[in-house]
Amino acid sequence: MHPDFAAFDFIIQPGWNNSLPEHWQSHWQQLLGARRVANHEWHAPRLEDWLQGLDAAVEAASKPVIVIAHSLGCATVAHYAARHGKRLAGALLVAPADVERASAPAQLQPFAPLPQGPLPFPALVVASDSDPFSLPLRSVRMATHWQSRLYWLRDAGHINVASGHQRWEEGLVYLRELIDTIRTATPQPASA
Repeated sequence: MHPDFAAFDFIIQPGWNNSLPEHWQSHWQQLLGARRVANHEWHAPRLEDWLQGLDAAVEAASKPVIVIAHSLGCATVAHYAARHGKRLAGALLVAPADVERASAPAQLQPFAPLPQGPLPFPALVVASDSDPFSLPLRSVRMATHWQSRLYWLRDAGHINVASGHQRWEEGLVYLRELIDTIRTATPQPASA
């Protein structure tokens, strides 16, 4: 594990239906010693319940918190930031689901509209140009509203098991960059 990772507590915020054991979030959870948000209902998500689950995970942390979110989990982080943003050190937002799209399943519609203000912490958005749950223009719009750096993966689908992203170790480069961004944004104590 990268030595800079030890300075943070990592929280895994899965999306709709949770992340299966084969999903990169599950692999990263083990690798990073991360805590997974314990939502009561993964299949019929309710925004308030998901916000409470994320808040409970943040409350249990003892170090600055970085949330690693996927899909609907990214929408959850955006809503959380609008209410409690300063409690997070940063967020890696992977394949954010467009909950405002016309074809969004009814279960996701309570997460719309998405907050449009800038996130009050450093964040990176990693999106795919072939994500069936967010057109590229919508991914750009989310990253722009959140004032987050956006990285594209070519033909990567929803960046999940179905698109071939099991361990997704190459994705850890984005987490390292996020940590570097957090360190740059955080004032350093004056030396004596």
